[in-house]
Amino acid sequence: MEKYGYKLTTLISNDEIQRRIKVIADAISEQFKDEIPILIGVLNGSFIFISDLMRKLNIDCEMDFIKMSSYAGKESVGTVTLLKDISADITGRHVIIVEDIIDSGLTIKFLRDRLEGANPKSVTIVTLLLKTDIAKLDFEVDYVGFEIPPEFVVGYGLDYNQKLRHLPEIYRLEE
Repeated sequence: MEKYGYKLTTLISNDEIQRRIKVIADAISEQFKDEIPILIGVLNGSFIFISDLMRKLNIDCEMDFIKMSSYAGKESVGTVTLLKDISADITGRHVIIVEDIIDSGLTIKFLRDRLEGANPKSVTIVTLLLKTDIAKLDFEVDYVGFEIPPEFVVGYGLDYNQKLRHLPEIYRLEE
């Protein structure tokens, strides 16, 4: 499909995304049924995912956001820059990091280390997409929506130079 001057191929439909988010939300609701966790969304990409996830939870929760940068176009720049920090005090709290995608693992490692430095009660990691072939992690990701190949994807919050986030499905961006 050609859209907005880009060649796009559907990788994951919106129906598949919503079904998987429901499974994850049910598991999180069970895990934290007697708690009030705080979800920390990683901007900008996670805003649609965290919104859909929160609406499917069966528990009370709070929400905050953090913004980091590690990409220029399709390439990782190899470092993480903190652009906006969380405003909530997470000391002694159950924290759920909500990521759109874990690619190399650089951003999630940085974020996990940063949040653990604030002495939360626990840190749980949720990602919609995981590129298992290239993610270099020395810890487990607690909830993964979909494992995907090492391709550049857009839609459902994920962008290419701040474009294509609004698309309702996950697409491969092809040259």
